Amino acid sequence: MKQQIQTLLAALVARLADSGELPLIDAPAFVVEPPRNPDHGDFSTNLAMVLAKPCRKPPLEVARMLVAAIELPEFVESVELAPPGFINFRLKRGALLDVVADILAAGGAYGSSQAGAGGRIQLEFVSANPTGPLHVGHGRGAAYGSALARLLRATGCQVDTEYYVNDAGRQMDILALSVWLRYLQAQGIAVELPDNAYRGDYIHEIAAALFVRDATRFVATPTLPDATTHPEPEARLDAAIATCRECLGDERYRALHAHACDSILDGIREDLAAFGVDFDLWYSERSLLDNGKIDAALDRLRAHGHLYLKDGAQWFASSTLGDEKDRVVIRDNGFPTYFASDIAYHAEKFERGYTRVIDIWGADHHGYIPRVRAALSALGEDPERLEVLLVQFAALYRGGERVQMSTRSGEFVTLRELIDEVGADAARFFYIMRRSDQHLDFDLDLAKSQSQDNPVYYLQYAHARICSIFRQAGLSIDGDFAAGVSARGLLVEKKEQLLAALLLRLPEVIANAARDREPHQVANYLREVAVEFHAYYNAHKILTPEPDLRAARLALCAAVRIVLGNGLRLLGVSAPAEM
Repeated sequence: MKQQIQTLLAALVARLADSGELPLIDAPAFVVEPPRNPDHGDFSTNLAMVLAKPCRKPPLEVARMLVAAIELPEFVESVELAPPGFINFRLKRGALLDVVADILAAGGAYGSSQAGAGGRIQLEFVSANPTGPLHVGHGRGAAYGSALARLLRATGCQVDTEYYVNDAGRQMDILALSVWLRYLQAQGIAVELPDNAYRGDYIHEIAAALFVRDATRFVATPTLPDATTHPEPEARLDAAIATCRECLGDERYRALHAHACDSILDGIREDLAAFGVDFDLWYSERSLLDNGKIDAALDRLRAHGHLYLKDGAQWFASSTLGDEKDRVVIRDNGFPTYFASDIAYHAEKFERGYTRVIDIWGADHHGYIPRVRAALSALGEDPERLEVLLVQFAALYRGGERVQMSTRSGEFVTLRELIDEVGADAARFFYIMRRSDQHLDFDLDLAKSQSQDNPVYYLQYAHARICSIFRQAGLSIDGDFAAGVSARGLLVEKKEQLLAALLLRLPEVIANAARDREPHQVANYLREVAVEFHAYYNAHKILTPEPDLRAARLALCAAVRIVLGNGLRLLGVSAPAEM
């Protein structure tokens, strides 16, 4: 109905502009949305206020002119004006209650649309380096990306989800070294881990599994660099990696490297599965090296004059394309940088024919955006087809105290520990209930509480309460609601009208949330539905003795349950029948 009103108003503006009654060249942008105060009607528009300036008239005068010229659709009961120039539409009661019949007929499909049909989207998210278990910081990106994929699909988009596995490069070498040194220590060989190696308990576990599988195959007695020969910590770490490579040789080092990476990656897959997150493709960074994609991408840049040599390294002239400075793509030792891999990876994404590529990154990667866009421009691709969404990491609080996290030191709370403590449902909802680019304080105590202060509990309880009503009535929640639909005209209470108007909005909420890349819009909407339903339940008897009214109210409750269930499913949160 909102779209019908929007279309009606747009046609009205065009007609008045053609007749000369409105001095317009281009049609203005305006909105039609539910007013904040339900007493003002079911929909409101700011059209008169955006027309006031070109018309050189007060907004209320323009609003009166529009209302005088409008031909109301059959489902509108009345139109009212409100200062400073809002036009409010009040729907006929019967038309509003038709949504109950629509929801019951559509069931699990209610809310879906073709608003985004025709788009083929590649959505990459999480993509954490496989150097340790996922921690609570990664959980927010996982929940956000997963919910966004569901929303986009609900609006008709074809979406392929992807995890980019950083299984090449220095961080993976540090992981391999860390595992090897713990492995040697377990064999009684006196070696010390560099301070900046990975030191978590999981390193011991991976090392122990390496011995179980391969016994003493990787045993050696290395002479590791110390502070005397390598005073700079990072240089000392690189020298230790070189020692590991030299001691093991190419074949054994590659086996060690693969074991460390695969062990971490298996855990990441398991944790994401427990969190309700899956991917259509796990894309290996190493494959870019093995299949020549990095060389091919750099050759394209070189052919167009975007690479140059300096100090023995190859540089991409990204500063000429909007970046703040040029970037190294091949180091002076001949090895490609992470950025070179990212250039090749994004080039390969575009080669797959997506209409839009969406990357979800941590907010600390904000400065990386211009260089990737510059690379796409240099490759002859349209950088506007790349959309980067930023996610702030969440700060975890337990007992009012912030939990500090560091991956290398091993002092962090894993995503698995979070799931075990508060459950996947609470974790996902808490991550999603705010804009992804806003700071989030994750309160573990609140997430575990069973009270109306806990938003996910409050929502799920509304769904379970409706299921309980049907059990009390001895009826199936998926039964025949024909009698209730026929009697829906008996739903004359104000709270019933409010609920119906709220349920009507779900398709619009989903479409807007997908368009704006904001799953929290759905979370906020569901909380509003739950609040109104609990208020309705407390104010009116559902299982009233009067059979027709009872049937109508049960039909309304069933429609509320469908809306809650559909919305929760889009967020990856369960809708329990009992609590």
